[in-house]
Amino acid sequence: QVQLVESGGGLVQAGGSLRLSCVTSGRTFRLYAMAWFRQAPGMERAFVARITWSDGRTNYADSVKGRFTVSRDNAKNTVYLQMNSLKPEDTAVYYCARQQEGSSRYDYWGQGTQVTVSS
Repeated sequence: QVQLVESGGGLVQAGGSLRLSCVTSGRTFRLYAMAWFRQAPGMERAFVARITWSDGRTNYADSVKGRFTVSRDNAKNTVYLQMNSLKPEDTAVYYCARQQEGSSRYDYWGQGTQVTVSS
């Protein structure tokens, strides 16, 4: 059974940094990509960043380009989100998600971790 467990959220002042981690259990066979999404209060869940598992290609939302970096450690089945120069508008619950080969959607989701940026 596939599970994703996020960690690393917390409270930080504007301009600060946090690193989120997401460990995926279960087989990584046919794992195509891992991604981060976030959901602020009253808002829809939004894409943040994505990394392909085999070759590490990355994509970012415009709002985080230059500030956030997504990376992975295949040996540890872990994806990271390094968040620098945090802004109050980055406050949200952050979720990691897993996309399988041949799927156009994210099939598995973590429970989320809260990130709060104070001004």
